[in-house]
Amino acid sequence: MLKYFLLNLLLAFVWVALTGQLNYSNFIFGSVAGFFILWMLTRRSNMAEKEYFYRVPKILVFILYFLYDMMEANLRVAIDVMTPNFHTTPGIIKYQLDAKTDFEITMLTNIIALTPGTMVMDIADDKSYVYIHTMYLKDKKKFVKNMKERTETKLLEILR
Repeated sequence: MLKYFLLNLLLAFVWVALTGQLNYSNFIFGSVAGFFILWMLTRRSNMAEKEYFYRVPKILVFILYFLYDMMEANLRVAIDVMTPNFHTTPGIIKYQLDAKTDFEITMLTNIIALTPGTMVMDIADDKSYVYIHTMYLKDKKKFVKNMKERTETKLLEILR
């Protein structure tokens, strides 16, 4: 997978060098063009070599989901700060983890901490659950389901 990532970067830099314009849009276009060139060249390869081409779209979808959740949380906190009355319903949740390795748990807790209004308070010694503090807890089951489906599952698809 690393080989195709580095080849994709090389193709993007070749595109930038050929066009003579070093800017973000040109680099992104070169990256997308390089991705499709590599994909076309490896169509008949085995599944192990095609892993890069399945993982990159999952990463992009995860980034979009995360940015949407982050913007939604930022707006909620900003509205709550700007209005005269507080509309918070704070709560602490014991969240059962599917992530097993230290890296997976660290990435998940960082994503939770980056989202405004949520914070990881503690991780169990056996790494089976974490305690999450949230400012807006109206339905515990809905929060856990959202965290499981939108965040943890998609993150584990990328990392595993």
